[in-house]
Amino acid sequence: MSEFIPVREKKDDGVAIRVENITKRFKVYLDKGVYLKERVLFKNRNRYEERNVLRGISFEVKKGEAIGLIGENGCGKSTTLKLLSRIMYPDSGKIEINGRVSALIELGAGFHPDMSGRENIYTNAAIFGLSKGEIDRRLQTIIDFSELGDYIDNPVRTYSSGMYMRLAFSVAINVDADVLLIDEILAVGDMAFQAKCFNKLREIKNRGTTIVIVSHSLAQIEQICERSYWISEGKIREQGAPRDVHPLYMDYMSHKGQGIDGGAKTDVSAETLAPASAEAMEQPAPETPVEPVQPEAKKRWGSGEATMQSVQVLDRDGNERTNFAPNEPITVRIAYTAQRMLPDSVVGIAIYKSDQTFMYGTNSLIDTSQPVKLQRQGTIDLVIDSLPVANGCYTIDLALHRPDGFNFDFWREICTINIAGKVNPPGLIYLPHLWEFH
Repeated sequence: MSEFIPVREKKDDGVAIRVENITKRFKVYLDKGVYLKERVLFKNRNRYEERNVLRGISFEVKKGEAIGLIGENGCGKSTTLKLLSRIMYPDSGKIEINGRVSALIELGAGFHPDMSGRENIYTNAAIFGLSKGEIDRRLQTIIDFSELGDYIDNPVRTYSSGMYMRLAFSVAINVDADVLLIDEILAVGDMAFQAKCFNKLREIKNRGTTIVIVSHSLAQIEQICERSYWISEGKIREQGAPRDVHPLYMDYMSHKGQGIDGGAKTDVSAETLAPASAEAMEQPAPETPVEPVQPEAKKRWGSGEATMQSVQVLDRDGNERTNFAPNEPITVRIAYTAQRMLPDSVVGIAIYKSDQTFMYGTNSLIDTSQPVKLQRQGTIDLVIDSLPVANGCYTIDLALHRPDGFNFDFWREICTINIAGKVNPPGLIYLPHLWEFH
């Protein structure tokens, strides 16, 4: 027997979402008749299979926490999100949600095709629980974020999929939801808007919104989420810190023998799902077979279309070093080769303290809103003006990947640097300062 406890019946115990042993199965008809006559005359067409998509999922999400759901296509990630959003209900188990829910699940869901974008803002925001006065006050903010301009008064049936996504995302993030559910909705749209949305998600999380993300973007999950849940065959296979769960998942996927084509069909990735550009599709096939990058102690994975041959950490004079003061510039130099020219690529970096505390992460798409064109071989320099952190040992993760997050080469803890200042302040960062006494 399933149960969905609404907000008003749930006491506030610091938990935003509680899921207890939910199950969900679907009937998949092999050849179902459309009309009544067909169903009567051809009864054998009504044969179906029952597929258990979820087989007992349980987890809790605290207020202000962000979690990521990962796994192969068909494992039950999206079904879990739809159950949380009340689009459907579990066959058994219990779901409790505390607060207003905003969901980005189906692109353009809730939009009327013959209504204008402006009219759909009112309709969609009202579904989320806003009054007309609240929508009036936020209308211009929603329109400005969507960047639709004069198109806002056109019927949404004339919108491209990217314009649909802009409008849907703009409404969802401006309803002051307590819980935000996202299912690969950032897969559509140009690179500049994808980067803008990702930065907005980080801002929303910092304000205390609870976030559940289903994503092909493992790197984004690592930057936003405190925990990851790997769902496999309808059950939670692993859960914990993204840095602990993701290598296990990627190692599992690599053992399934997924190459370039396999990666396109499964959740092997790390940065927002989007179709490759026409220019990329027209590139000639590799002259030699692409060999996937093999895991090295579960610290490296990717398709091998582009690989990092060497990484150096250099000081301001170009000398290779590992020890730096907090105020010294640091250059990370990546020498790479590629099987072919890759016009739509992204270079990413993440810095962690030795205890696995995430310190900083960014990529070329977030910083420039433009793709990187990787040649068949080349060098990439990331110049960091300073690394004002407390004394200690820090590791660097680097990645070459597509805008959709599919990794060419992800290398965890590829290099280590030591920060040693004259003093060792408490805390995580070092703030340059000066005492003045008068």
